[in-house]
Amino acid sequence: MLELKSKAADAGHRWRFFRSGGVDQVRLDRGEDLLHLPELDQKLWVALACPTKGVEFDARTLALLDTDGDGRIRTPEIVAAVRWMCATHRNPGELIEGAEALQLSSLNPDTPEGARALVAARRVAADLGKGESDTLTVEDVSVAGERLTRSPFNGDGVITPSAGREPETRALVEEIMGCMGAVADRSGEGGISADTVRRFFDELRAYSEWQRAKEEGGERILPLGEGTGEAFAAYEAVRGKVEDFFARCRLAAYDGRAAGALNGQEGEFAALGRGVLGASAPEAAGLPLARVEAGRALPLRAGVNPAWAEALERFDRRVVRPVIGEREALSAEEWEQIRERLAGHAAWVKARPETGVSKLPLERIRALLAGNGRAAVEALIAEDAAHAADAEAIAEIERLLRYRRDLHPLLMSFVSFRDFYTHRRKALFQIGTLYLDGRSCELCVRVENTDKHAALAAFSKTCLVYCDCARPATGEKMTIAAAFMDGDSDYLLAGRNGVFYDRQGRDWDATITRIIDNPVSIRQAFWSPYKKIARFIEEQVTKRAAAAESAVDAKAAATVAGSMAPADKGAKPPAVAPAASPARRFDVGTVAALGVALGSIGTFAAAIFTKFVDLGIWIPVAMVVIMLGISGPSMLLAWMKLRQRNLGPILDANGWAVNTRARVNVPFGRTLTRIAALPRDAERSFIDPYAEKRRFWPIAAGALALLLLLAAAWHLYTRGTPNWWPGKKAAPTATTTSTLSGEGR
Repeated sequence: MLELKSKAADAGHRWRFFRSGGVDQVRLDRGEDLLHLPELDQKLWVALACPTKGVEFDARTLALLDTDGDGRIRTPEIVAAVRWMCATHRNPGELIEGAEALQLSSLNPDTPEGARALVAARRVAADLGKGESDTLTVEDVSVAGERLTRSPFNGDGVITPSAGREPETRALVEEIMGCMGAVADRSGEGGISADTVRRFFDELRAYSEWQRAKEEGGERILPLGEGTGEAFAAYEAVRGKVEDFFARCRLAAYDGRAAGALNGQEGEFAALGRGVLGASAPEAAGLPLARVEAGRALPLRAGVNPAWAEALERFDRRVVRPVIGEREALSAEEWEQIRERLAGHAAWVKARPETGVSKLPLERIRALLAGNGRAAVEALIAEDAAHAADAEAIAEIERLLRYRRDLHPLLMSFVSFRDFYTHRRKALFQIGTLYLDGRSCELCVRVENTDKHAALAAFSKTCLVYCDCARPATGEKMTIAAAFMDGDSDYLLAGRNGVFYDRQGRDWDATITRIIDNPVSIRQAFWSPYKKIARFIEEQVTKRAAAAESAVDAKAAATVAGSMAPADKGAKPPAVAPAASPARRFDVGTVAALGVALGSIGTFAAAIFTKFVDLGIWIPVAMVVIMLGISGPSMLLAWMKLRQRNLGPILDANGWAVNTRARVNVPFGRTLTRIAALPRDAERSFIDPYAEKRRFWPIAAGALALLLLLAAAWHLYTRGTPNWWPGKKAAPTATTTSTLSGEGR
């Protein structure tokens, strides 16, 4: 075990590290390790951040750790949680155990955090009817929280109508919700808060004062008495078009050439003429109220735009006649007189407060302002707020209990990857197991965007298979990436199906959609060249056979078509093809050249075979060297990539911030991808009733050829190369030698 010192060692704490994945990772198996974790150099942390989604961990605990709510757990949040838990406990070593139950005696009353947690725990225990000697669990806190949630007074500052004890109070709460909108209560029901009550009564007062201004304004606000409201509505309905008419007339007076254009283009009337016009002709609403002429008064009856005739009649009846009197046309000066008469009412209408309380009758509004309903509702809200301490205590103890149970396992997949490298339990990012192609893959991560994930995960040098997983019974779907680290990838093809089991043991249908191809093992790399050669030969044979079959089919089809064609009596007999010229004989020179070439090839092959035989007992070594020469390059390339296999890019593509190179070597990779194997004590029968029948003659012929080859090699090795061997030069005879000797004398 490797022990290293960090900066904290100077303060008296000695860190312990273990080596795995090519990285020194800190051991956190003692209470003092957690106590000093905030002092550990962050460069020694394996990860600095992880997402709250796509990981296999308690979602509520992650939500509590994610204090800023950004969907990521970062180092400062982990440090704050560890520091708080160490401060609340007498013995931080209890956090290593990950126990769910908490005894109140474990809390430290000598620290502010511990004292506050102890008060909260006592309050929760008292609510549950437990004493200080009893234990609290996450389930206990859930029960207490659910009980508080169902209570009308649950400490969230929101009351529902059911909190009212008198019918009048319940009715008032419902009126406030109807006017101001509901606020969500802890129970999920709609309610009101103190802010809602304040705004409601403020708007009641503003609306009442606005109505009082009308009542006290006299003729300035109501120049036409009780009919002012209807008159003002009729005035507002045509005000824009009347001002538009007089503005056009003034522009026509400025320059008479503008009159034609101001009355509308000829094309607009042509478009109206092509349609079917109704009695009021709403299609003409965009045209002026009447014909525009310099200094012209606005006609109120004859000659007005049909689309505005009804609105002008209402304006004449409710405004013009009461203010000006009976008129056939309205001049610009009279229009200004009407505007001035209604200016006070217009200002009052403009001052109308925008509020939802206007739906209430004015008498009800003033009754609410004069009554004591507000005091009754605010008393209920104050009573609800008094239970805020209970809610805070439950939240405090829930956080403490969840951290006590889950914090250390989280550290084992964050500060170090101990769980991943030791297989004590699945790591945070391992979401299940994929069974496919006779293997089980333990390293499976959830993927939200396949293209985005694959772009970065490709740098992991790992064979990754992306699968779409679905559970038809529930309609759930997700995408995973599984790492294959043993066996081969020959039959990992898009479209193949497997089964994925999540951490809860539920099965999912898994279908391969994408593959990042990388070496899986050295064994696969060794056989890869031979498989490629066999595949190439198979493809070539298939192509040649297919081409030959196509040619035969085409020739047969042409023959059949010619024989079945009907004879035409008037047709000329087919022309007789000239007799084919006799085939040319092979040229003697060509035959000689082929003989020389074949002889050279035979000589070269014989020389190679002779050299091979001369190796003698080194022949097996030569065969191994030849095989390594063929498979060596692919094995070397695979070995280099397998050495670079890294978990970091796979997790970084999912939003992690892996702080080091978490290597996955070949031995460890085999533990993550298990190949199918029979049980050790299983019975196995080799009798296959459907196996192909073996023929004796091919085996005998192959064995005989091998024996002859070995015999020839042994003869060549022991007695030398015979004279008839290709390339062997004949030795001089004895007669020739003696003759030469005599001549010499």
